[in-house]
Amino acid sequence: MAETSARLLRLLSLLQTRREWSGAELSERLGVTTRTVRRDVERLRELGYPVDATAGAPGYRLGAGSALPPLLLDDDEAVAVAVGLSTAAAGTVAGIEETSARALAKLERVLPSRLRHRVHALQSMTVPMKGAASPVDAGVLTAVAAACRDHEVLRFDYRSHEGRESSRSAEPHRLVHSGRWWYLVGWDAGKEDWRTYRVDRMSLRTPNGPRFVPRDPPDEDLAAYLSRAVSSAPYRYQARLTMHASAEVVAGHMPPTMGTVKSVDEETCVLLCGANNLDEIVIWVGLMDVGFVVHEPPELVERIGVVADRLQASRATTR
Repeated sequence: MAETSARLLRLLSLLQTRREWSGAELSERLGVTTRTVRRDVERLRELGYPVDATAGAPGYRLGAGSALPPLLLDDDEAVAVAVGLSTAAAGTVAGIEETSARALAKLERVLPSRLRHRVHALQSMTVPMKGAASPVDAGVLTAVAAACRDHEVLRFDYRSHEGRESSRSAEPHRLVHSGRWWYLVGWDAGKEDWRTYRVDRMSLRTPNGPRFVPRDPPDEDLAAYLSRAVSSAPYRYQARLTMHASAEVVAGHMPPTMGTVKSVDEETCVLLCGANNLDEIVIWVGLMDVGFVVHEPPELVERIGVVADRLQASRATTR
């Protein structure tokens, strides 16, 4: 009986990890016959779990029921969920802090002591940096995600980096999280081009617009597209430099929203970045302790020369 109960828990755990399993796959994972799998599925149904049979080849999926079934997590999964809830409770998405804290408290009560110690060690040794980003409203975030899924035009008021207000209409494609902010990548109807929008600067209008046929995205790698869009395009100066270090080393000096790194070979890469003030680029790149060559803009080359002369003169006067 104990062996059967353990197998039922294992079966339920497998059904929770994928949308659909074939009977043969479950049979192989559990080390039993497909007939035993069918009997175990019937036992789960008798216990109230909505296990649906799929059409075609015999298969199974866990359907939606009236109650939430218990989640069966291995050690690493449990720690990952606890860490994620802890991060959410810190306020990265407005409106879910309290519910995340409640869910975390419930999870911690049932964690084995060995896992509870791992989670507590991480929490106690981590200091959150308040004010590093503007929290995004959870309702706005889920509404934007639903519009992306359902291919519905979004209508919203938008506040630019400079504080200018405008009314926009866009075909939403995907949400991208940079680690600090949430962005929407979408086709702007007014600009007739792809644009990125900070979600915390969006004020949605209801209802949504009509449904649309999705366009091909501007780039297969939307994270790289967002990095290029927000790290150089909005600024007065766009710089291109060859860095005498690997792309991995240079990328380690900055978040993706500050620049885009393209590998050339194991010892060289190209850095694309932008700023409204040339000194920002001079100081930022200079502090990397990596050799580099500036290709553009010419104003940056001139500014580096001015700063270098000033630093050299300062060094001479201190001798």
